[in-house]
Amino acid sequence: MADITKRDQDYSRWYLDVIQAAELAENSPVRGCMVIKPNGYALWESMQRWLDDRFKATGHVNAYFPLLIPKSFLAKEAEHVEGFAKECAIVTHSRLKTAEVDGKVTVVPDPASKLEEELIIRPTSETVIWDTYRKWIQSYRDLPLLINQWANVMRWEMRTRLFLRTAEFLWQEGHTAHATADEAREETLKMLEVYRWFAEDILAMPVVCGAKTPRERFAGAVETFSIEAMMQDNKALQAGTSHDLGQNFAKAFEVKYQTSEGREEFVWATSWGVSTRLIGALIMSHSDDNGLVIPPKVAQRKVVIVPIWRDDEGRDLVLAKAQELAERLAPVAGFVHIDDRDKMRPGWKYAEWERKGVPIRMELGPRDVENDACVLVTRHDGAKHPTPLAGLEQAVAEHLDRMQRELYEAAVARRAANTHRLESWDEFTALYTSGGGFAHCHHCGDTACEEAIQEETKVTIRNIPLDAAPEDGACIRCGNPSKKRVLFAQAY
Repeated sequence: MADITKRDQDYSRWYLDVIQAAELAENSPVRGCMVIKPNGYALWESMQRWLDDRFKATGHVNAYFPLLIPKSFLAKEAEHVEGFAKECAIVTHSRLKTAEVDGKVTVVPDPASKLEEELIIRPTSETVIWDTYRKWIQSYRDLPLLINQWANVMRWEMRTRLFLRTAEFLWQEGHTAHATADEAREETLKMLEVYRWFAEDILAMPVVCGAKTPRERFAGAVETFSIEAMMQDNKALQAGTSHDLGQNFAKAFEVKYQTSEGREEFVWATSWGVSTRLIGALIMSHSDDNGLVIPPKVAQRKVVIVPIWRDDEGRDLVLAKAQELAERLAPVAGFVHIDDRDKMRPGWKYAEWERKGVPIRMELGPRDVENDACVLVTRHDGAKHPTPLAGLEQAVAEHLDRMQRELYEAAVARRAANTHRLESWDEFTALYTSGGGFAHCHHCGDTACEEAIQEETKVTIRNIPLDAAPEDGACIRCGNPSKKRVLFAQAY
């Protein structure tokens, strides 16, 4: 077992070590892409289940749209194509042929198969979806149209890191159409609240909800909202976004509907999404120097039983009891894994499950069986809890609830300790040349000033918090008048 780098020694290396130790993902042969291993994909499946259930409870349904988009579609919405032009991968031919190059046989595009119109591997799906909606929407009776898709996208990133920023990643993208601007804005904020609930209640990760500045707005949106989380290195991570698209895409793709009065009007649109970046957020929110820590609500394995024996008689006794307990615990913990691998020391198994972040490890030996007891070890604090087998189900449920709550409380306390209200540029630069963190500061709203701050300090406005009260002040950098504080941080 390779050592995990300590967080205070090299945080970036620690992050990658945790992913490797927990067997979550690895780099693929294609630069910037990743292989998501079973443990990592189990986390994504769990996230999908929670979110998909909530999407459907709010009236949305799933569909699927093509991976390939005609290049001409992107040109229909000018801001959109400008925002994604540098990240697009393009398909130019439909087949290959063999050829000899420098004395070696290789494969090259077949010139005869060159496409009349090149195709874009989707960086996002607004264009192909709105071309489809044009055929689906005719009248006010077709609205609202509330659709989500689970898919992969491709963005040709220059600097990549597993889960946080990869050329290909998995996500969900909701795309909805509405009869009025008010309905679209209500949808945008409703889905932002779904993301806040998921981040805080399920991932135990506190977030700040707010509006992006015009400079940080999604390409083609009239307003973008985000949830921003603080990682253990005090940097921010954008964990989800929800966009009010106005009528931009409806006008670009001629998506109109007939009102109940017989008028023809363009629809109003939203889009919203989260991705496998959330796995990176989970790692950096909760994990420690011993490996991964998973909030119980999103853990595929909530409990693992490690049987301990010295001889065949002890083995049979302990495994029989372990199977009985696994079945008893299923209603409160789901599938319980029994680590019955032979010729492996218990200590090695303990360390492995600790690295993989299983919330509760149960240690069970012949003496425990005789005493009708076991030892439960909670991952987040490493505490050992001798526990009678009578009432085990309640004890496990209580530990899982406590762990979920304490992970959230610890993250809230860490964020509070590293969040500041700053009034001067000297305070600002001092903060971001030392420990960093979140800073609530006044800003004038000028894009040039915002760009200068990033250029000088690598700090960006993460969002304008929705709960920020009106407050007269002076911009943290230029001193011009400001009406509200914004959230600054260095970010991933």
